[in-house]
Amino acid sequence: MNKDNSGALFKNERKETEKHPDYRGEVTVGGEEYYLSAWLTKSKKGTTYMSLKLKEKDGARQQGMQQARQAVQSNFIDDKLEDVPF
Repeated sequence: MNKDNSGALFKNERKETEKHPDYRGEVTVGGEEYYLSAWLTKSKKGTTYMSLKLKEKDGARQQGMQQARQAVQSNFIDDKLEDVPF
């Protein structure tokens, strides 16, 4: 998505459970790209509305990489300390 503060939703053709969104898409806000998910929901009064959720596109990947780096570093340090002969 190139246009700032805009996006698009498409019907989720791969929905298998009620937890999966009814619509999926992408949106760009402040130059940052996000995944956008939407569920058709009914209020207590019977009005239908869309419940929305944003998820950072790069956030999940960056968080996973950071966790992997921390795990490798802590294991490396622990392994090296065990090899010290004193």
